[in-house]
Amino acid sequence: MEDPKFTPGDPVADEPDPLLTQPELVAPPSLPPAGATRAPAATFIFLTVMLDMLAMGMIAPVLPRLIESFLHNDASSAARMLGLFGTTFAAMQFFFSPILGSLSDRFGRRPVVLLSNFGLGFDYLLMAWAPALPWLFLGRIVSGLTASSIPTAMAYMADVTPPEKRAASFGFLNAAFGLGFVLGPAVGGILGSVNPRLPFLVAAGLSLVNGLYGTFILPESLSQEHRSPFSWKRANPIGSMAMLARSGSMLALSALLLLGYLAQNSLMNVYVLYADYRYHWTDRTVGLSLGFVGVCTILYGAFLVRPAVAKLGERRAITLGLLFGGLGYLGMGLSKTGLLLWASIPFLNLMSVVWPAAQALMSKSAAKNEQGQLQGAINGLRGAAGIVGPGLFTLIFAQAVGERAIIHAPGLPFFVATGLVLAAIPLAIFATRAKPVLPDGPAARGAVTS
Repeated sequence: MEDPKFTPGDPVADEPDPLLTQPELVAPPSLPPAGATRAPAATFIFLTVMLDMLAMGMIAPVLPRLIESFLHNDASSAARMLGLFGTTFAAMQFFFSPILGSLSDRFGRRPVVLLSNFGLGFDYLLMAWAPALPWLFLGRIVSGLTASSIPTAMAYMADVTPPEKRAASFGFLNAAFGLGFVLGPAVGGILGSVNPRLPFLVAAGLSLVNGLYGTFILPESLSQEHRSPFSWKRANPIGSMAMLARSGSMLALSALLLLGYLAQNSLMNVYVLYADYRYHWTDRTVGLSLGFVGVCTILYGAFLVRPAVAKLGERRAITLGLLFGGLGYLGMGLSKTGLLLWASIPFLNLMSVVWPAAQALMSKSAAKNEQGQLQGAINGLRGAAGIVGPGLFTLIFAQAVGERAIIHAPGLPFFVATGLVLAAIPLAIFATRAKPVLPDGPAARGAVTS
């Protein structure tokens, strides 16, 4: 029988795309229907994400020095060990983000977020007092696990936010990322000049205090009737990825995010080397430019995402964000002077619109008892990119500036990043091609199978 909601010949008439289905929003009984309790809860989630990023940023300037001190100041060995630390952290994100997300669907968001706060605090204490390199490495493993609480924070915001406002909420959390990114390295550098272990102690204190604060003010956002049984089939990384392939639109957005996260690794792993090689920047100039990246992330996340998505819609907001992001990466690779690279940063950071808009679309395809699993799977994509990206982009840079380079092109990693971002544009158009449908899909029913 022909679906009465569609006209004959509609390309999506056969099977409505759940990505654009608008499920009915039901306020969890554990939260008041409006206002007072949600405001401090949202503030706590913002602080949790910011402090997680702040703590990671604080230890970034001192971790290489601490590793080097355990290796008799051998810079070469320290560099290899630092690469191992980074890959291990990303691998822990890849494996444990889906698990913690699924646990939050079973037991609620509150216990997972709070336990992650306390776990991260005690982990930083372990790293501060690590007597040998294996203990420091163990601490990095645990921090990769506990930092996987960020998907649960995202799921919390999805629980308490109507679908049409989720892009703005996720943009708000992106601003928290940027704030931690700006403040963390600066604070860590100052504290590390006193003692390289001091940033770990301060990061531990911030995480533990935030956990105590949340114990008193954070309500549960997921009511009992919207919880789902825990299943290893869904919680393992491969099983969680199956959720991302439940529809063509969901798969396209997942591929889009993976390409974007992979492109970001060019900044994370090559930017400092590139700035030193091409512009001979000092540590201070590199730090200021990275701070400018963070400031743009804060401003765009806090003030641009909401009006952009409201005025343009998800399709055009994502497409334009990717287009400007590609221009930003291209500008970085082509910049022959440091001033031109600075001018590229605001364009590059317009990709800050992409992540929350895409995640908001994806969250509409998931039932209330799947939001944790979904956000865990998305963070798993970030972890997968973090496993592949460092080796890929450092190798590209090494080949581009080496003696055997066919064409001397120090900006090659950013050209590759440009290609990855532009390749995501057709995916964005495909993912948002369907027309809105009435809420009769799986997301609306809230049904979940093990």
